[in-house]
Amino acid sequence: MRFPAFAARQSGTSAAAGASRSRVLWLACVAHALHDGYTDLIYVLLPVWQADFGLDYAALALLRGVYVGTMASLQMLAGRLARTLGNRMTLALGTLLAAAGYALAGMSGGLVGLGAALAIAGAGSSTQHPLASSAVSKSFGRDARGPLSVYNFSGDIGKAALPAAIALLVTLMPWRHALWVVSLAGCGVAAALALLMPSIPRGEAVEARTHDAAGQGSGKGFALLLTTGVLDSAVRMGLLTLLPFLLKEKGASLTMVGTALSLVFIGGAAGKFACGWLGARIGVIGTTLATETGTAVCILAVLLCPLTPAMALLPLLGVMLNGTSSALYGTVPELARAGHTERAFATFYTGTIGSGALAPVVYGFLGDRIGVHGAVVATALTALTIVPLALALRPLLPQQR
Repeated sequence: MRFPAFAARQSGTSAAAGASRSRVLWLACVAHALHDGYTDLIYVLLPVWQADFGLDYAALALLRGVYVGTMASLQMLAGRLARTLGNRMTLALGTLLAAAGYALAGMSGGLVGLGAALAIAGAGSSTQHPLASSAVSKSFGRDARGPLSVYNFSGDIGKAALPAAIALLVTLMPWRHALWVVSLAGCGVAAALALLMPSIPRGEAVEARTHDAAGQGSGKGFALLLTTGVLDSAVRMGLLTLLPFLLKEKGASLTMVGTALSLVFIGGAAGKFACGWLGARIGVIGTTLATETGTAVCILAVLLCPLTPAMALLPLLGVMLNGTSSALYGTVPELARAGHTERAFATFYTGTIGSGALAPVVYGFLGDRIGVHGAVVATALTALTIVPLALALRPLLPQQR
């Protein structure tokens, strides 16, 4: 007579746990969309700031660099802070700080004040990647790879939505008022995170479900994974820097170049979503081998084809170019030491974001020396160097096919 009651309690507990996991995922996705949107809306405002403050291109590049550099450099500190305050509170406070930074940017009267405000916003955004991804990983345990791909995909929604929203707002009101509007949106997200995000355990027990003896705490395995992520990010950002110039050589107009980049981004968003789930089914190694080889082939095909077929290939190139990242992000908790998932994600994101910032400079310098075609070939060769790294990583991963 006691078994049905016990089963009912177990079923209720399971349903409650499922609802909690879903809430963690969707709130993490909202945070990711907001913070990635905060990062990319700067592109829309650069021409506005140039006209308003009389800035040159070097100063504009500095403003962008201040935000990204602050965000990348403070992610390790965000992980350590979460050990004291907890994931939920640190993520909520970081989101509030990012919103406050944009509110202050709307009050700034010059380059110094604007740069300081963007540094504050970047500091707040440094909490999002390591803590939100860690929250999803801890909540879903061994089944986290698919949800992490959804989380990864949500950032692209923010990159598309928030810059478009700020572009519309600045046609309806002064840019300062537009920044206050997006700041209020950030305050709302911060409140939702503080009030609705379930508590994420800080102990090792929940993380232990994502590890086994083959992968847990493997320093060599994590180093290989990080190197793979750094090179993958370098290929992506390097190629995106060179692609407009390559297409212009093929005869593309400025409008066509904008369309081409949109096609790559659309394919990239689809690739992030699809390859995370693919990684859960065929393994991260199989997914990485397919996407990196496909990236190299697509890059060379775009290089060699005339303009029209090259444009047709761009969505597929975007899938390959961005797809690897979802598989790699889903592997971070498998190679993190138990109790150190936040630190592992912070290290991984610091490396990949830093690589994305440096790669355009490196490939741009290479383009000056050997030409755009040679630099594009170099990005394809870099993608192929990931193949032996992935093969070396295979025996260090748990339950890889």
